[in-house]
Amino acid sequence: MLRSLFTAALVAGVSAAGLYSPDAVDKLAQDTLPKLKEWLAKNPQGNCTVETAIRRREWSDLSEAERKAYTDAVLCLQSKPPLTSSIAPGAKSRFDDYVVVHIQQTPRNHGSTFFLPWHRYYIWHYENALRTEFQATNMTVQYWNWDRYAKDPVNSPLFNGNEFSMGGNGAKVQHAGVQIPGAPRPYNVIPPGDGGGCVTTGPFRNMSVNIGPIAPSLTVTRNPRSDGFGYNPRCLRRDVNKNAAAVTTANYTLDLITKNSNVYWFQTVMEGQFPQGKWGVHAGGHYTVSGDPAGDFYVSPGDPVFWLHHSMIDRVWWIWQMQDLVKRTAEVSMTKTMNNMPASANGTLDDPNNLGVLAGDVKTRDLMSTVGGMGGKLCYIYE
Repeated sequence: MLRSLFTAALVAGVSAAGLYSPDAVDKLAQDTLPKLKEWLAKNPQGNCTVETAIRRREWSDLSEAERKAYTDAVLCLQSKPPLTSSIAPGAKSRFDDYVVVHIQQTPRNHGSTFFLPWHRYYIWHYENALRTEFQATNMTVQYWNWDRYAKDPVNSPLFNGNEFSMGGNGAKVQHAGVQIPGAPRPYNVIPPGDGGGCVTTGPFRNMSVNIGPIAPSLTVTRNPRSDGFGYNPRCLRRDVNKNAAAVTTANYTLDLITKNSNVYWFQTVMEGQFPQGKWGVHAGGHYTVSGDPAGDFYVSPGDPVFWLHHSMIDRVWWIWQMQDLVKRTAEVSMTKTMNNMPASANGTLDDPNNLGVLAGDVKTRDLMSTVGGMGGKLCYIYE
């Protein structure tokens, strides 16, 4: 796991770039990138510029060697001892630490002011852990462009199960699909796909899911502790599902970006309007993977694909912000609790965001820009 190995990976392999034509969202990002350059010219962010920023890339645009280097970095993180074992005895690795933090903060950081900025902080910190543990200074959390694979996700470069994928589908088992509480028929159930069992192919075929479940979408052995933090080892399960992927095509994402002029509606539509039968791209992406732990609202970061999905969530926010950078890098909405339950004050730019034992408080205002946020520590864009 040396830096030299990753450097070699960057120049080896056959690139997959060109397999997919740019979709409408890709084109919008390309067309509006000059706005970011103009904003930076008026608001310099130290050494962070569009040219110097780290670039997060789409999975299929990586060479096979680059994809393998990324999954090797994740496996490396899964081999390191945890920092959260005093809180969660079931946590067995640095990878599990991030699952523990997500479980702890789910009620605060979903359906609230903090959904987008906190997850930006969370992904950035995980990305830095991959770099540190794998000793690869250029490592990034890549993103999953949902539209590229929506029609046939199980056979995509992301889920086809070869050694250059993020692992395959689970074995086929009978199950009832994913229940969507509060949604009207027929949108109250995402029909099952052709998986649901253990993943037996790809880099994570031997992976152990150690903590949870808390809110499983499949039948899963209960955790020995009520908080889900006990040791509960089991296989990684998936039900890669084109029924859920159907709401993640580019037309949905483009409408999300272009038809919601304030952050309240942008986030509301993104997270889903279940009573109206609208799953949203956030839930659609999660349930494209489904299974255990991906289908568990609390424990979902325990599937390594979570991070590519939420990198795409961050990318969509980044593109939306670029449409009006002055306004949208200073705009927050909603309250400080999930769906305002219990009732709480409106969130502000000065509210803190933390990662539990992993990292301390960062104000929301310092997470609003990917180029210069956190005093310049955030310096990345999306290709």
